Amino acid sequence: MEKVTSGKREELVQTALRPLIRTGMGYWLVVGAFVLVLAWGIFAYVTQYHNGLVVTGMRDRISWGLYIVLFVFFIGISHAGTLISAILRVVKAQWRTPVTRMAEFITVVALSVGALMPLIDMGHPDRAFNLVRFGRWQSPLVWDILAITTYLTGSIIYLYLPLIPDLALSRDRLTENDAPAWKRQLYRIAAVGWHDTPQQQKYLKIAMGFMMVLIIPVAVSVHTVVSWIFAMTLRDAWNSTVFGPYFVAGAIYSGVAALILLMAILRKAFRLGAYITDKHFINLGYILGGFTLLMLYFNLQEYIVTGYKMAGESSFHFLQMFAGQFAPVFWFYVIGGMVLPGLIILLPVTRTFTGILVASGLALTGMWVERWLIVVAGLSVPLMPYEPSVYAPTWVEWSIMAGAFAMFGLVIAFFVKLVPVVSVWEVAEQYEESEEKQAEHAPSPQLPRVPVPALNASRLAANLPENPPSSYVPPVRGGGYEHA
Repeated sequence: MEKVTSGKREELVQTALRPLIRTGMGYWLVVGAFVLVLAWGIFAYVTQYHNGLVVTGMRDRISWGLYIVLFVFFIGISHAGTLISAILRVVKAQWRTPVTRMAEFITVVALSVGALMPLIDMGHPDRAFNLVRFGRWQSPLVWDILAITTYLTGSIIYLYLPLIPDLALSRDRLTENDAPAWKRQLYRIAAVGWHDTPQQQKYLKIAMGFMMVLIIPVAVSVHTVVSWIFAMTLRDAWNSTVFGPYFVAGAIYSGVAALILLMAILRKAFRLGAYITDKHFINLGYILGGFTLLMLYFNLQEYIVTGYKMAGESSFHFLQMFAGQFAPVFWFYVIGGMVLPGLIILLPVTRTFTGILVASGLALTGMWVERWLIVVAGLSVPLMPYEPSVYAPTWVEWSIMAGAFAMFGLVIAFFVKLVPVVSVWEVAEQYEESEEKQAEHAPSPQLPRVPVPALNASRLAANLPENPPSSYVPPVRGGGYEHA
């Protein structure tokens, strides 16, 4: 990258590279807490591995529990990065540049953590090879493996491409006093010989344009396939033809909420207030509010049809959600997870930085509850005339869930110490474009007015100067010649 010369760009570079150089005590305390929680989650998983799934609350009637809830939840929030970043790039929203990298972080990390949940749910991870060796192409589970693998590969490429100029910046700017040798070697390798030439810029933009168009349908297909795992299973509570768009909308809804919360944490931790402003939170809040309405529509469409017919096993599912054992969590999901966030964003008084954070926290919690209701409440509907089953996670499941969230936070904590949180080159380009537009619309400079003395009319008619010098001789005009 070219050497930054302007004061504004230099300040941006210093702010972006500071977390890569300096590490405070607060960072190590947070990392230590994540490591301890993750270690406890690993201990719980080892306990499950040695004793089998009997240590969990899952049984033959409710065979999916907290692990599948976490799987759907993490795959859902992974849509924040790819879809939000790619769509904002496609529409060329100028305010997107400081937030796209954080969104892309979430995608890769959430996908990586979420993909582990089915392996944990199997009891023995070696059984995963059976899905590859003996899997049937008619099974949505096989489709899910292919979709998630493709999505993870594309997301890593999509995260890496915009990183290349900033990796080269880190390579050129960080000295042996700023970073250890292994980190500088990593930047040299990862920058792939980037020197910010016009040809390199051209190829990078072509590659990014190709990936951002390709990744959108891939992201939509992933959560559609996740929904088909439920919708194509012979369970009356999951017999829905709108699960595909319903899951995609819920994924974007929870993903935007997760992105807002992560932005707030990183802005506070790394003092990025000059680049991640309240405007970014308000704009993302509008997107969150739009998907609130979409989620309300899908829920109304799903339950009003079931409640109108009240046929077969659907009536049992409807009653247990609205007035039965799942009623408290269901109404929290509806009111706390959709209605309240929508009202907070709708009202100008509460549409503030703090209000957007509260709405995002409620939305993210509500979407976790929604995944719980889909999995657990759907499986609790009896297939035969016997008493419905009750599922309660054990300490092993809760510990593994805590470890999963700790792993999510730990990987992001490592990321932000390796690469700039803000895309320096994109923000710098935005500054340049903004300055060029200001220069184009700036009024042209006007020359100062010089007072002109009043002219004598008779002298003007005779073509004589107002104050002729004493030696001045007026020209004599006649016969086509002029004599001085």
